[in-house]
Amino acid sequence: MNPKHLESAETLWAYHRLGWPVTMAEGILVFGSNDLRVAEHAVDLFQAGLGRWILFSGARGRMTQEWPQTEAATMAALARARGVPDACLLLEERATHTGDNIRLSRGVLAAAGRTPNRVIVVQKPYMERRTRAALDVQWPEAECQVTSPPCDFASYCAGDLPPYLVIEAMVGDFQRIVDYPGLGFASVQAVPPAVIAAFQYLCCEGFGGQLR
Repeated sequence: MNPKHLESAETLWAYHRLGWPVTMAEGILVFGSNDLRVAEHAVDLFQAGLGRWILFSGARGRMTQEWPQTEAATMAALARARGVPDACLLLEERATHTGDNIRLSRGVLAAAGRTPNRVIVVQKPYMERRTRAALDVQWPEAECQVTSPPCDFASYCAGDLPPYLVIEAMVGDFQRIVDYPGLGFASVQAVPPAVIAAFQYLCCEGFGGQLR
């Protein structure tokens, strides 16, 4: 991986991240993944008093097929271990993509008699913008604050996730940000020319493993 790969990755990372502050909400919705730092961040927010419940959403995905439990159940177990009461936990264990996370989680909340007007949505850092765009269209009546674990690109890749996998994911998510409004899945997002150039360069350099 050369310096221009990393420079382009940093450009995409900065675009994907919104970095918005969060304030008190009725509850916290967590979209599943193989990154348990997302669940840790949700528990931090709950324990800071920013939500009264946590809903974990996620089945098993491409990178979690070998987990003994679903992503939602795995994250809920982490929350319990950190002291979140069972009465404050809800699970949705069928979602396999962002649209499912939204639609099926809304169903779980409705079945529990909850129709929140304000929700904190926790995602991976490089999926903040894509998630916000999907919520704009698929849950417009709720005020959804999107947040993620606070870290930069280098520290995010310092653990078990090699940089090339994160870059491939960011490239794939950027393509969806551009394509999904035309399919009715998400709102239109402004894209600076430098971000388009970074995306095109990384595609040409072979980081297209998660393109549609």
